[in-house]
Amino acid sequence: MAGAVVTLFGMREVASIIGPVVLALVLVIAVAPVRNWLARHGAPAWTQVVIPFVIVLFVLLGMVAILTFAVTELAGLLPTYGPQFQKLLDEAQRLATSVGLSNAKINEAIKGIDLGKIVGVVQSLLGSLVSVLSGLFLIVVLLLSMCLDGPVTARILEAGHSSRHMLVSALATFAQKTRQYLIVSTVFGLIVAVLDAVALAILGVPLPILWGVLALITNYIPNIGFVLGLIPPALLALLDGGPKQMVLVIILYCVINVVIESFIQPKFLGDAVGLSTTMTFLSLILWTFVLGALGALLAIPLSLFARALLVDSDPRATWAAALLSGTPPEEPPAAAPPGTPPPVETPARAPAVAPGAPASGESGTTEPTPPR
Repeated sequence: MAGAVVTLFGMREVASIIGPVVLALVLVIAVAPVRNWLARHGAPAWTQVVIPFVIVLFVLLGMVAILTFAVTELAGLLPTYGPQFQKLLDEAQRLATSVGLSNAKINEAIKGIDLGKIVGVVQSLLGSLVSVLSGLFLIVVLLLSMCLDGPVTARILEAGHSSRHMLVSALATFAQKTRQYLIVSTVFGLIVAVLDAVALAILGVPLPILWGVLALITNYIPNIGFVLGLIPPALLALLDGGPKQMVLVIILYCVINVVIESFIQPKFLGDAVGLSTTMTFLSLILWTFVLGALGALLAIPLSLFARALLVDSDPRATWAAALLSGTPPEEPPAAAPPGTPPPVETPARAPAVAPGAPASGESGTTEPTPPR
């Protein structure tokens, strides 16, 4: 336990290095099937490096562009709603006075509410996601290095399968489950993004497409991702259309995300990830503490990697794997109680012999009796 604590705090100190390394590794694992497909079809070696690299670079730059645009647009829109914000404060003050609160307490509470502070909070929430991608040069270099080493690494792991079978199989399982997790999260994230964008457009909330894309990105954060994606559109709905519109946005987001993420997505994601609901939530807390916002995005792949190294590679840790996945292990056949005699094997019965027929082992012909 002490070693684990020291390791986690050590990782936290170098989170600015570990985070980009893990992000690059996950992106390279995600496009590994593209490289394998090119290799099977006899593509030149340089295309097996360049094409996966271009794909992951396009995805990475797209995430940076979307998040940067979200921060810029939201920070520019909020100050224009100053009059609406003041009007909401006046209405809240009148409501508080009507229920018997003193004006002194109300004024003291209102002094602490400032639109500029809200802008700062929103910028810090969204900006934290952008800051983890600010070291683009390091990430791009890591992506290029891993794409160059990908074919060689695959051959090395294949060669070590005979000597370190459990470890190589565990790493292969980690890569497969990571890809399945990314595929499932992306597909359902796209569905959620489209539904959220359509709902926001119908309600007249500004920038519906932008918030739909943000919902796609936050879908990779387990358990609380949709809450982070809900804050900007709900805030804009409050300022643009009042509390009624904000409540409608919250209800629609909750309905869409609860139906998809709580009832539909777990049926596909449970088998892909192999982590129980409790372990998923604890993973989110742990890796967010260690690596910050990037740890929240990569909580599931990081937990799968830790499981591959510490649990799946050890044949004695079957109980730990069952504990992490929440599925009981297969029970061996029950042993007989002490003192029970072993079962007696019944000898096979000889086939019945017809009257007058020769017995088994005897010939069907009889020798003549010699003369006396």
